[in-house]
Amino acid sequence: MNLFGVMDISGSALEAERERAEVVAANMANANTTRTESGKPYQRQHVVFQSSAVDQPQDFASALLSSAGSPDRSAEVGEGVRVAAVVSDTAAPLQRYDPGHPDANAKGFVTYPNINPLTEMVDLMGAQRAYGMNVSAVTAAKSMITSTLDLLK
Repeated sequence: MNLFGVMDISGSALEAERERAEVVAANMANANTTRTESGKPYQRQHVVFQSSAVDQPQDFASALLSSAGSPDRSAEVGEGVRVAAVVSDTAAPLQRYDPGHPDANAKGFVTYPNINPLTEMVDLMGAQRAYGMNVSAVTAAKSMITSTLDLLK
């Protein structure tokens, strides 16, 4: 695998993790949104990642078998990651008693999104750590490229 391949893979991961962080931020910002344009409470969103490779095997065993029998080491290298979809959570919304709220029903209950700020913070920290690790990989690849060029002087 060449060093530019490392930068491409890490670059794709940086884009995917940035989008993940944006979705988590939107979830946190809408944690108390009781009415959207559709008239329902906001639904928590999830990011689904997918390999960028078009013809990559679907399971680990197939990937292991195909790379083990191949003398070409490039078969072991992935193509990066991309965001396949942003999907809505199917969890039921929460009911809270708040009779003074404009969206309260006849019994005084308001339907809120099922968003736990603690879960969102953990997701955001995971995205931040993954982003930082990919930045480190790009920095290391850049350093190796620079060192290689210095050897040629």
